[in-house]
Amino acid sequence: MPVMKMANITTIHHVSLLVSNTGRALRFYRDLLGLEVDETRPAMNYPGAWLRVGTAQIHLLELPDALRGTKLPEHGGRDRHIALEVMDLDGVAAELEAAGVACTISRSGRRALFCRDPDGNAIELVERAKIC
Repeated sequence: MPVMKMANITTIHHVSLLVSNTGRALRFYRDLLGLEVDETRPAMNYPGAWLRVGTAQIHLLELPDALRGTKLPEHGGRDRHIALEVMDLDGVAAELEAAGVACTISRSGRRALFCRDPDGNAIELVERAKIC
């Protein structure tokens, strides 16, 4: 297969995550993590939602029992995941803990932690590097 040059790829537009219940997923992503629902996106012929993350988006796709029976690694850093940049990792960690969301610290030594949404999708939360 010939090697293609991907110079025209400039950013990630959106990432899709499978969820078994859109309402429950929105309580995690919108209500706990604070992501805004993008009501301007076109309706699809299945349940789901679009969430804004800076200039990119997360598309929640409802598919009941999508991950049933899937064995997930204990640490989300060893699983497919989406990484979200945060300003205050300690504050986010405290809010997740108060909400009963289990987290593990990144094993790379970076200021990051991993958690899972109610459907088991792994989320990495990386603290934005502070510029002196």
